[in-house]
Amino acid sequence: MTSSESDVLIVGGGIGGLTLALSLHQAGISCRVFEAAPDIQPLGVGINILPHGMRELCELGLQDALTALAIETRELAFYSRHGQFIYKEPRGRYAGYDWPQLSIHRADLHKVLLDAAVERLGADAIRLDHRCLNAAQDGAGVTLHFDKAEPQRGKVAVGCDGIHSALRWQLYPDQGPPKYSGVNMWRGAVRWPAFLSGDTMVSTGWMTVGKTVIYPVRPGTPETDGKPLINWVAEIERPEAVRQDWTGRGRLSDMMPAFAGLKFDWLDISGMIESTEEILEYPMVDRDPLPRWTFGRITLLGDAAHPMYPRGSNGAGQSIIDARYLTGQIKQLGATEQALQQYEAVRGPATANVVLANRNNPPDTILREVWQRSGGQRFERIEDVISPAELQAISDRYKKVAGFDRESLRTRSSFV
Repeated sequence: MTSSESDVLIVGGGIGGLTLALSLHQAGISCRVFEAAPDIQPLGVGINILPHGMRELCELGLQDALTALAIETRELAFYSRHGQFIYKEPRGRYAGYDWPQLSIHRADLHKVLLDAAVERLGADAIRLDHRCLNAAQDGAGVTLHFDKAEPQRGKVAVGCDGIHSALRWQLYPDQGPPKYSGVNMWRGAVRWPAFLSGDTMVSTGWMTVGKTVIYPVRPGTPETDGKPLINWVAEIERPEAVRQDWTGRGRLSDMMPAFAGLKFDWLDISGMIESTEEILEYPMVDRDPLPRWTFGRITLLGDAAHPMYPRGSNGAGQSIIDARYLTGQIKQLGATEQALQQYEAVRGPATANVVLANRNNPPDTILREVWQRSGGQRFERIEDVISPAELQAISDRYKKVAGFDRESLRTRSSFV
């Protein structure tokens, strides 16, 4: 066992784990990150960071590095399966927030976090090829055990290792597999001509017949003939889930019957999908909210604690907020059981509400309501289907549940 002991042992070097490491360092609290992967690969596709997440990343001094790689989202717009306009609203600073909403490639976000962590904490604080097997604790601290590395000792341990978290399995060995929503997703990113304002996030259709979410995540360059990198998500209801693997490769033949010929005046969606070289597929899954995350000196964070459907662009943001709030409690109470309990007392109920909202009434409820009320048919005027006030109410309600309504975010004090 190493002679040096950190205050906080972080299992998992993803978005939540690295944000926690940076936040702890900012607060003067020692920590180390243990990541199972032997090297860092540019995984995933697009991700949105809403203003509540961006506030925390800005407080960590990362805004310039992120905005240099991302698209600042101007608006969110909804369209029917037939390309008919339903509703749109400004986002981020265009909606009066003090912080932007950024659309960014997940690999770019992760690289910014990793580079900052290595620079600020030192390379030795980020340990790759450390697959955690379990954690043992006593009255003085926690010992992490790994498959190929010597044990590590700290005062507390935080599982930030995703939906298949090793620490979560240790705490809940009978939890079973994640819960399938009845929807499978295919995702990709491709250089494609800009559409609408060039910084619009679009959601179309509905899952019964095929829903899409589309937005740019990297600016165009002279080398790409000015074409931005467009992230797309295609979702459709299916009785059986595809395998639960974030690197699962999808096939056009499995999805294109639902999305073939989907072309609007301003975007050829089917052509964009067919031009994508690498398509990922995975089921939309989550888990029921846990009765508790904290067991003595061990707690959970992000997807390890509260995996949620990706409906609302909110999963990464909740992980970031977890990390910042937990840091604030450790700064106040030390790396103690009490700090972990106070963290869970606030973040547990808050994230449970988001998990349930993402199941039942996320922002794309707008598309569901229009689909059901119109019978999936064309309409003359959206006002004949649903009122603008009801559409705005759906959006505003979710912002409050997720913790990023403008006034609440502006007036609350900093977590750290």
